[in-house]
Amino acid sequence: MKISVATRHGLALALIFLAGVSLTTVHALAEKEAPPENKLPLDELRTFTGVLDAVKQDYVEPVKDKDLLENAIRGLLSNLDPHSAYLDAEAFQDLQIGTTGEFGGLGIEVGQEEGFLKVIAPIDDTPAQRAGIRAGDLIIRLDDVSVKGMALTDAIQKMRGKPNTPITLTIIREGARKPLKFKLIREVIQVKSVKSRLLEPGFGYVRITQFQAKTAQNLQQALQELEQQNKAPLRGLVLDLRNNPGGVLNGAVEVADDFLDSGVIVQTKGRGNGSDQSYKATPGDLLKAAPIVVLVNGGSASASEIVAGALQDHRRALIVGERTFGKGSVQSILPLGNGTAVKLTTARYYTPNDRSIQAEGIVPDIKLKPLKVTADNGADADSTIKEADLTGHLRNDKTNGKPGEGAEGGTDPAKAADGDLAQSDYQLYEALNLLKGMTLLHPLKTAEITPVPIQK
Repeated sequence: MKISVATRHGLALALIFLAGVSLTTVHALAEKEAPPENKLPLDELRTFTGVLDAVKQDYVEPVKDKDLLENAIRGLLSNLDPHSAYLDAEAFQDLQIGTTGEFGGLGIEVGQEEGFLKVIAPIDDTPAQRAGIRAGDLIIRLDDVSVKGMALTDAIQKMRGKPNTPITLTIIREGARKPLKFKLIREVIQVKSVKSRLLEPGFGYVRITQFQAKTAQNLQQALQELEQQNKAPLRGLVLDLRNNPGGVLNGAVEVADDFLDSGVIVQTKGRGNGSDQSYKATPGDLLKAAPIVVLVNGGSASASEIVAGALQDHRRALIVGERTFGKGSVQSILPLGNGTAVKLTTARYYTPNDRSIQAEGIVPDIKLKPLKVTADNGADADSTIKEADLTGHLRNDKTNGKPGEGAEGGTDPAKAADGDLAQSDYQLYEALNLLKGMTLLHPLKTAEITPVPIQK
């Protein structure tokens, strides 16, 4: 019977872990017909078994073999990159629950940096977001426990817990003179991945908080509802991907596909079989070429970078905001058959123009930092002298002399809301202004636009 290289390697490792086995037999079994890159590092494995034996025999307290080997596996994976990890049965189950959009915890997407936890993005409408935790914050303590050197999966597990239980996060924030403490109450996190509203007649707003399996379907429904509210096809759309930490790859591909007629959406390249993939758009742009502005920031990561990069390379949308996070790697979940799994980085993402997202991110077409705008309580801009204020001014023959009305009469219905939007979300305010400009430069005839279908 012929044994595969992978099977031989597994058998060799199993034999090595058994006390007293001869490495001569293992060497012959492992090296036969194995390509050079797949040969077992037998000298290093001898060292490993020596350390394992020393711990089992001489450590001050007895340690279970299961714990020793699991910790060894965690160490092996955690030193590859910040995203590869060993998932025990509980962590694996939590991951599966998380992709469905409901789990218990604080609502923070985190990674590792210099041994600490770095906040990639707080999720909307969660304890973390409401408390004011920001993308880029470094978490250094969970309650009274330092996270320095703690495995990422262990830290995530510690932040999750029963609803209505407290946890205190100690955070280092750029610009802050001393560490900040946030006391949060855990709750069931129900992530609604798509939110939408009309900014003003003709101009829609869609925020995607996270990419889930049904995000594209929810997006299609949101666009249809916006058109129904508008009582006409949309003239433009702001797609908000700020602080979107990513999610399911297929969800991102389907969202980008909703706005593209053809071409590559994203490519993945790796070493393993099946790692090289190219995802392509299918015919049907749900907005029928109506202008799009995509908002991004440093909390936009992974799947949200795929969407932004695809729309940018195809010149389908204007990307506005700040450089994105730069997570351009693919993690594959490899179940181990005993309820546990390995989350392993297996490929990199590339945009349609073959740009690598990894550690670079998406550079916006227009850079725009978040600003705080305060109301001007001084003199009203409209109080300055106008032609209409001059005695004996020549009247406007189209408006019967009534200032402030154009040929069609009436006033701007969004005028009263402009000041509020500028103060509450300056980046969104500017995105809307850019969208209006794009619409003026590339007007669409209503007759050319058909209503948004539910399914593409």
